[in-house]
Amino acid sequence: MEYVFSHRISQLKPSAIREIFKYAADPAVIPLAAGTPAAEALPVELIRRLTDQVLVETPDAALLYSQSEGHPPFRAALRDMLRERLDVGRDSDEVLVTSGAQQCMDLCCKVLCNAGDTVICEDPSFIGSLNTFRSYRANLVGVPMEEDGIDLGALEAALKANPNTRFLYLIPNYQNPTGITMSLAKRVACYGLAKKYGVLILEDNPYGDLRFAGEALPAIKSMDEDGIVIYAGTFSKILSSGIRVGYLMAPQGVMGKLVVAKQCTDVHTSMLCQLLCQRFITQTDLSAHLENLRGIYKRKCDIMLDAMDETFPRSVSYTRPQGGLFVWATLPGGMDSAEFATRCVKEKKVSLVPGTAFSVREGEPSSSFRLNFSTPTDDNVRTGTRKVGELLKEMGL
Repeated sequence: MEYVFSHRISQLKPSAIREIFKYAADPAVIPLAAGTPAAEALPVELIRRLTDQVLVETPDAALLYSQSEGHPPFRAALRDMLRERLDVGRDSDEVLVTSGAQQCMDLCCKVLCNAGDTVICEDPSFIGSLNTFRSYRANLVGVPMEEDGIDLGALEAALKANPNTRFLYLIPNYQNPTGITMSLAKRVACYGLAKKYGVLILEDNPYGDLRFAGEALPAIKSMDEDGIVIYAGTFSKILSSGIRVGYLMAPQGVMGKLVVAKQCTDVHTSMLCQLLCQRFITQTDLSAHLENLRGIYKRKCDIMLDAMDETFPRSVSYTRPQGGLFVWATLPGGMDSAEFATRCVKEKKVSLVPGTAFSVREGEPSSSFRLNFSTPTDDNVRTGTRKVGELLKEMGL
C-alpha cells in the first residue's frame, strides 16, 4: 500500500540530534552531541522519597484524571515560585501545566498560527521548537545572533517585512545551541519592539536556573505590563528530563485557547509527576538544590573550556557560556561543520551536532557546531574535547 501523509508531517525531517543519539549505541563514542542533564545531577533518592509520599498519601489524586490546566495546588505553587524567584506573573496571567516544555511550543503554535503566518526566531535556534513551528507550516524568519543576543536592527527589519508575524521566539538565557546570554538592554528592546509591532513574545527559559557565572538578569516576562509575553519553563533541567513536566504562564486572553488545545492533545499532564514536582518545589530546599546543580555544571563547563583552550587552534572561535549546557564553536573560512561532525564520529569516536541542525532555513550550511558538557563524565568531557581539538589540528587549522 502507498501511504499518504499530511502536508504538516510529510516535509518534516528527523531531528538531527535524535539521529546522532544512534551513535551512542557504540560505547566507544563520547557523546558531546547530547543535551541531557548530568547523571550526578539527578536527585534519585529525593525522587524516590517524594514519589513514595505521593503514592502513600494521595494515591487517588496521583493515579486518576484531573484538570487540563493542571493540579490547582501545583499551579498555585508554580505561580508563587515564579513570583518569588523571577518577579514573573501579573494578576492577569494564568499558569498551564504541560507535558514538558516542548508541548509549550506546540500549543502556542497550534493556538496562534495559521499556515503561512510568520514566527521570528533567533538564528540559530533550538531544533525541537523549529520543527514544531514547521509542523504547523509557519513561515520561519531567522534573525542573526550577536555576542549579547539577537541582532536588534535585523529584528526590527524582520518585523517590518513580516506584518503577519504572530510571535517572536526567544531563549534569553544560555541559548540552545549557542550558550549566549541576552543582555538586559536587548531584553528591554525586544519587549519594546514586540509592543511597537503588536506581536507576542514566547520566552523559552529551560536553562535559567543553571547560571554559574555572571549576574542574574530579569526575565522578559517580568517586564510584561501589556500582556504580550508567554513564558515557558520546565523541570527537565533541574529535576528530571524523563518526568516530562513543563509549564506556561500566559495572559488570560490566550490561556483559554491553550487549555482547549491541550485537551485535544493529552487531556492533562501526568498527575503523579505533577504531584512529585509540587512537593519538590514546596517541601525541599530548592535554593540549595539549584546551587548544587550550578556547581556541577560549572565544573563540567570549565573542564571543556580548559580543554578547548589547550587544544583548539586559534582559528576556531567558541562561546564561553555563563550557564546552561552548551558551547558553540565556529570553524574558519566558512568550512562545513556537517562534514566535520561526520569525521569526528568516524575518526575520533566523538559525536557533536553540526550547526545546520539549528538553522532556521532548513539545510542551510553552517560552519558552527554545538558541544555539550553535561551528559558525558568529566573524564569523557576532557578526552572528547581534546580529540575534537586533535582533529582540528590534523586538518591544518
